[in-house]
Amino acid sequence: MKKYWLVLLLLLFTAEPTMAMQAPEDLVADTTQKITTALRNEQDKIKTDPNRLYEIVDKVVLPHFDFHRMSSWVLGKYWRKATPQEREQFTKEFRTLLVRTYAKALNDNYDRKINMLPVHMKAGDDDVTIHTEVEQKAGFPIPIDYKMYIKGNEWKVYDVSVDSVSLVANYRTSFAQEIRKDGLPKLIARLADRNKQSVNE
Repeated sequence: MKKYWLVLLLLLFTAEPTMAMQAPEDLVADTTQKITTALRNEQDKIKTDPNRLYEIVDKVVLPHFDFHRMSSWVLGKYWRKATPQEREQFTKEFRTLLVRTYAKALNDNYDRKINMLPVHMKAGDDDVTIHTEVEQKAGFPIPIDYKMYIKGNEWKVYDVSVDSVSLVANYRTSFAQEIRKDGLPKLIARLADRNKQSVNE
């Protein structure tokens, strides 16, 4: 009897990760549906308290982003030279910057239809790009692509491209220029100031 219980427990523990893994396209589709519904239902609160927008996005969307990886890629060689404290401070401020930027973009398009495009992915792939399009009232739809990889037992976003412009690459270029000119500590301080100002806008 003990042997059967042991086999059952082994089956449960080995099967759980596979059962828990959600396909990347399903994760993007589910998260998109949740965030657009939440934004649609809370527009009155958002208009009176902009921080509510950031709270919604932080809760629904951002748990699926790997900000540590995004931060290391954005800083590139400067990440390797940074102290642990500088890495932590940069990741915190960069995350806040992305929350502000991404939240405003989502809120501007919450009432637009978002189409999921076909996924080109083979069995065993651990890195994939999910393609979506946001329909516009006039003109062509805006393509938004999510680059994702498996971290632990779930898919995480490590870059977003809007109309073929990579978020990571865009910030990497501008941040590198600032670091070469004034150093990483000054960049972190400027990001902190910018984030504080955005709260009051």
